[in-house]
Amino acid sequence: MAGGTERSMKALKEVWRRAENSLCADCGKPDPDWASSTLGVFICLSCSGIHRNIPSISKVKSLKMDHWDDAQVQFLAKHGNAVTKATYEAHIPIYYYQPTYNDCQVLREQWIRAKYERKEFTEPGKQLPYSDGVKEGILWKRGRDNGQFLPRKFLLSEREGCLKYFTKQDAKEPKINVKIDVINATFQPVKIGNPNGLQITYLKDNKTRNIFVYHDSGKEVVDWFNAIRSVQFHYLKVAFPIASDNEIKNRLTRNFLKEGYMEKTGPKQREAFKKRWFTLDHRRLMYFKDPLDAFAKGEVFVGSRENGYSVQKGLPSGTQGNFSWHYGLTIVTPDREYLFTCETETDQLDWIAAFTSVINQAMTPQEYASKCLDAISF
Repeated sequence: MAGGTERSMKALKEVWRRAENSLCADCGKPDPDWASSTLGVFICLSCSGIHRNIPSISKVKSLKMDHWDDAQVQFLAKHGNAVTKATYEAHIPIYYYQPTYNDCQVLREQWIRAKYERKEFTEPGKQLPYSDGVKEGILWKRGRDNGQFLPRKFLLSEREGCLKYFTKQDAKEPKINVKIDVINATFQPVKIGNPNGLQITYLKDNKTRNIFVYHDSGKEVVDWFNAIRSVQFHYLKVAFPIASDNEIKNRLTRNFLKEGYMEKTGPKQREAFKKRWFTLDHRRLMYFKDPLDAFAKGEVFVGSRENGYSVQKGLPSGTQGNFSWHYGLTIVTPDREYLFTCETETDQLDWIAAFTSVINQAMTPQEYASKCLDAISF
């Protein structure tokens, strides 16, 4: 008996060490130490918890702590991540967002359920709830002024190339009508205070407008997210016919590079520093009095190093404004310096890394055109 167990463990480790099984099959996290004995995939602890919620599809066990019999090990050896992915991820639409271990729970859960439970990607040309080019339904939207979440009808149309929402279900005219190419969507469960919270942003008069929504159904809100990406993809395919699919995919919805509180001072650099919420959306640095504000109090353009932009640790000597946080950083632009302080050194270094990643990238012609945003009410 002991010899059989030892043999099974040795065989298990051999399968586990295969290169294809070195990353979680669902989120890509390195060194997964769990596996599904019914699907044959190697997964991380976090994804194993999601699998555990669909026991009719997946039975999960620890590779380190649980016993694996010969038949289960042979099943893993026969399958593994590569073979299983070839079945369950055979026909993923190019626009579908495949989450990583850095993404929120609802995205990862619906990705796993879409693959194994609903089998959305096993057949070519399968009709999917986010691929019709039109989506209509109710989302709970936060009021711009009162902060209350109320049900609102939303309509997404590929034919019209826009997203609309209506304050009343029977309203004939929308409250907003936004072109699909200026929309971004990113999940914000912590900021919104709901596990299915989604932030939709768009440009209005060259300023960023935020809309915060959620749906009680995780599947429904992720379907909305991927429907937006689907409509954007097909719109951009027409607008940029020579661009490759991957080039267009990279222009779809994006996560913010960094968000959080910093203190800032005004242009004279003698005013008291004030705590504000900051969002770095690629080259747009925005600040808000409250994280859920509809509009930013100010925006500044962050250009490239070759155009005179840089980020420096600390504040200029002789800075006069009063500040309560002592981990400073300075954004240098061709026109002026912007001074900030962070609460911790970790925050300071994270912000510097985020700004550096942007500044080190060459600017595109479109970004040159948007440079007029530099120093709006900052």
